[in-house]
Amino acid sequence: MQDNSFKVLLLGDVIGQAGCRAVFFNLKSIIKKKNPDLVIINGENSADGFGIIPKTAEQLFQSGADVITTGNHVWQKPDGVQLLKDSVNILRPANYPEGAPGRGYCIVEKKGIKAAVINLEGRESMSNLDCPFRSAREIIRKIKKEGNINIIVIDFHAESTSEKESLAHYLDGDVSLIAGTHTHIQTADEKILPRGTAYITDVGMTGPEESVIGSDKMIAIQRFMTQMPIKMEIAETDLMINGILAEFDPATGLAMGIERIYEKV
Repeated sequence: MQDNSFKVLLLGDVIGQAGCRAVFFNLKSIIKKKNPDLVIINGENSADGFGIIPKTAEQLFQSGADVITTGNHVWQKPDGVQLLKDSVNILRPANYPEGAPGRGYCIVEKKGIKAAVINLEGRESMSNLDCPFRSAREIIRKIKKEGNINIIVIDFHAESTSEKESLAHYLDGDVSLIAGTHTHIQTADEKILPRGTAYITDVGMTGPEESVIGSDKMIAIQRFMTQMPIKMEIAETDLMINGILAEFDPATGLAMGIERIYEKV
């Protein structure tokens, strides 16, 4: 990592109060060690595993988040929907149809450098939303019109690995980073694409390590074996923080490096 670069730390889906605790008590030490300029956290599961509420949003911001992204579960809590209306730096996917509350992207200034954060949601095996490819292209066009914004980061909250990779290749060279979220399993394919965009299929999750995507493993097994709609509960095990740290050239917005973050806490 170089001193004259712009570094972005993006943490994967925070799962319930367990994930919030992991962030609250450990993020500041990670920030001190990694020295990011911009911190982004996906908080769509921070409230009991589904949705976001003012308390969990406050915890994430107090821990060091500059921007909170979300996904398909952001609508689970009425308080969370109000947060989307009131906050500039809590995002919902930009490709929801017109009339959905909230914002799909924001622009923040850190270290004298403006950076744009875009939140998108995939469509394969998910909701029938507007096209994330076309939505991304339109937002990028708007951002470029504002001028002097080279760092563009996308949290692509999607189920399909092929949809994530396709978007990455479609936007390669036009954005700085495309980081997949939603599946809660960190992938080992972090890379810089041919035209300079950093990419990873999924950054993973922040929460209970010995779990089934954050939930109690025995309940998950029982659900699969009985096919009964048993209520999932957040696992009570040791915690982990998953994410990525990416480095960019502020003059071009192109990637200079990307590394996975996987810390047991």
